[in-house]
Amino acid sequence: MAFEPDNQSVDSLYNKMNTDAESSGYHLNPDVEFTKDLVKSLLINEQRFGYQACPCRRASGIKAEDLDIICPCDYRDADVTEYDACYCGLYVSQKVKNGEKQAMTIPERRPIKAEREKIKMKEEMGKRDKEGVGGNLKLSLPVWRCKVCGYLCAREDAPEVCPICKVKKDRFERFI
Repeated sequence: MAFEPDNQSVDSLYNKMNTDAESSGYHLNPDVEFTKDLVKSLLINEQRFGYQACPCRRASGIKAEDLDIICPCDYRDADVTEYDACYCGLYVSQKVKNGEKQAMTIPERRPIKAEREKIKMKEEMGKRDKEGVGGNLKLSLPVWRCKVCGYLCAREDAPEVCPICKVKKDRFERFI
């Protein structure tokens, strides 16, 4: 039998996400019924995969391959900026929230798997290059970048949770 989250679990996560979003300058879709359906799907994916994969994308079930589509996904900010909503419509712009504009269907921004693998290889090569350059900078601490919102911090290790978008440590990359 498939996992079905109860209304209390959905409401609890919805309220947490809404509070976190608003305190960080983001907005959930004002269509509460639609938004709670997405939240329910996030809970189902968390039960299925162990993480809250975007409900509108096909997750592999391998967290390392799906880091870019764990909610909030790496594409959210660009989608909201360009289209006033993220791919699944969970996050929206202030204009959509205020009813000044309607969220529309947007194209998929996530590259296909083969392209993601090429990008990952280039990033790995780039990290090695940066490590060489970074060594010349003589920084006392490494700089970490949140892959979701771009937050930067200089410290020994990435933060456990991004103070801006609230994603976990595994969504950070060593920047310098």
